[in-house]
Amino acid sequence: MAKLIALLNRGLEKSKKLDFVALLSIRLYLLPTLYEGAHAKVTGFSGLIEWFATPTAQGGLGMPLPTLMATLATGTEVAGLICIALGLFTRIVTIPLAILMTVAGLSVHWSHGWAAIADKSSEASMRFSGLMTWLQQSFPGRFNYVTELGDPIILNNGIEFTVTYAIMIMVLFFYGAGRYVSADHWLAKVFPRWPK
Repeated sequence: MAKLIALLNRGLEKSKKLDFVALLSIRLYLLPTLYEGAHAKVTGFSGLIEWFATPTAQGGLGMPLPTLMATLATGTEVAGLICIALGLFTRIVTIPLAILMTVAGLSVHWSHGWAAIADKSSEASMRFSGLMTWLQQSFPGRFNYVTELGDPIILNNGIEFTVTYAIMIMVLFFYGAGRYVSADHWLAKVFPRWPK
């Protein structure tokens, strides 16, 4: 039994040579989300300022200094996208990204609960189900067109995805971008004090 455990430990120790794959996977997983967020903020910057400025009672966020906040949010997502993609300043850029995720989670998603996608038993899902039943009975061709690529869902906009991204960002903060496939790794070989 001791030999088996020792063999297992040696195998697990050797597998650490591939630990960079997990960190690269997290970075690759985050890229589309960061791109969508950065792109939406850059192309809709004036609307973002307006949303930040509009009082919560009117569907906005009611943030103080909306232009500054929109600029910080946009800059954080653009810088985060570039740095995470390159694996450059990864641990540093995760700090403003974590702050951004926290603000988004608390100001936008928290009030909607946990689930990102509405539960089938929710009022919104039941109403949507009624609409889909009506569509199927009244306009079967249109129903088939709508559902041929998969079932439509109701987005609940809960905090679930925000927490998931925050956990991934936290992993990158503690472990960096990973070896071999990050600028941080190679720059640390040239500059020993480089943050990696």
